[in-house]
Amino acid sequence: MKGVKLLVLLVASSFCLYAAIAAQETCPADLDAKCGDGASDDWEGEFFPGISRIKYEGPTSKKPLAYKWYNAEEVILGKKMKDWLRFSVAFWHTFRGTGGDPFGAPTKSWPWEDGTNSLAMAKRRMKAHFEFMEKLGVNRWCFHDRDIAPDGKTLAETNANLDEIVELAKELQVGTDIKPLWGTAQLFMHPRYMHGAATSPEVKVYAYAAAQVKKALEVTHYLGGENYVFWGGREGYQTLLNTDMKRELEHLANFLQAAVDHKKKIGFQGILLIEPKPQEPTKHQYDWDVATSFSFLQKYGLTGEFKINVECNHATLSGHSCHHELETARINGLLGNIDANTGDPQVGWDTDEFLTDISEATLVMSSVVKNGGLAPGGFNFDAKLRRESTDVEDMFIAHISGMDTMARGLHNVAKLIEDGSLDELVRKRYQSFDSEIGAMIEAGKGDFETLEKKVLEWGEPIVPSGKQELAEMLFQSAL
Repeated sequence: MKGVKLLVLLVASSFCLYAAIAAQETCPADLDAKCGDGASDDWEGEFFPGISRIKYEGPTSKKPLAYKWYNAEEVILGKKMKDWLRFSVAFWHTFRGTGGDPFGAPTKSWPWEDGTNSLAMAKRRMKAHFEFMEKLGVNRWCFHDRDIAPDGKTLAETNANLDEIVELAKELQVGTDIKPLWGTAQLFMHPRYMHGAATSPEVKVYAYAAAQVKKALEVTHYLGGENYVFWGGREGYQTLLNTDMKRELEHLANFLQAAVDHKKKIGFQGILLIEPKPQEPTKHQYDWDVATSFSFLQKYGLTGEFKINVECNHATLSGHSCHHELETARINGLLGNIDANTGDPQVGWDTDEFLTDISEATLVMSSVVKNGGLAPGGFNFDAKLRRESTDVEDMFIAHISGMDTMARGLHNVAKLIEDGSLDELVRKRYQSFDSEIGAMIEAGKGDFETLEKKVLEWGEPIVPSGKQELAEMLFQSAL
């Protein structure tokens, strides 16, 4: 009995703790409480006092708030570094991340935050965001609709809230070259989407999701966004016992086709992107990886309308390397954008860490260079500060580190190309297919009778070494 009483006490305590946390994070669920009325969108002075625009100082610099490798105007492989990398700040992690996790309360309390989810707070947050981008020297950003503006009681009220914040963002863009890399609709957090959005078994939810995407597409277009992303956070299932998979996939295809139609109707020239993820929060998501997404697009006749946004942490969750997913997208003409993050090999979930592994960054950039770049896509930092990093300057340090890492990766790819040894190793490995019979096979004319005759003529093949260790040595020599 004592054990049972203790368990009840622990559960009750946890409930009270989480209730307190929720009260700190947002207004009460009852919007009539008007908890945000006292908030003001005025802010005296800078949001980041003492931090000036981040400059390139070179690899010998010891300053945390300086670029050591990212030199925006430096020309590498015939293109400026800023045009290869096209960096973007992710609003949801950088300005809405609290440091909270399933086991603990939020740890971050930025000076401009007042604990409400009011319109006034959203405006102040947007102003801080633009100052951050300008000081970081990054001219692109990406957002979910519900990250930048609060929900209202109705869709009409929610849309009005979004319009007000978008209008502020539009004003803040004036006189700058800042614009969204992409926008998207958040179709996974609200309880209405517990069974999915486009794949929900409830038609009213499907319609609501469509209305939300319609609006998100329109505001992305209005702000000059270059792409629009679909991440199906709950487009999947927990069990097949209560799921009609065929019907859900067909609904998803119809939803995406309707998005294509609306994009064309409003004159949006941006690229529509699908972001694969295998699971989490659902047990199985329909866009498991790049190959699965490609198969889906082919089956439903959507390959000409969509490209892929590869997230490195999602790649590893699906059992692949980020390099594998990028190459799968690239060789199929689908590589459109990259979420520059990584996971922890000792942690089995999506940890969204800034990518700081030079080897990984070099592999990523090798795919980007082979792709000729990512424009109109780019790199967005779908990465968050660690729970224990709570200083305002940490926001800058994390982005600087991530940007420098990708810049080093680009430098390394240029060295590998200039040296040529790794490319030559690969060429030699396949040089037998440069023969007359090899060319015939690659042209699709290698019939079995002809090949049988050649085998009888040649005898047993001598198979050369794959030289894997040499390939790894050559790669490592560039790091």
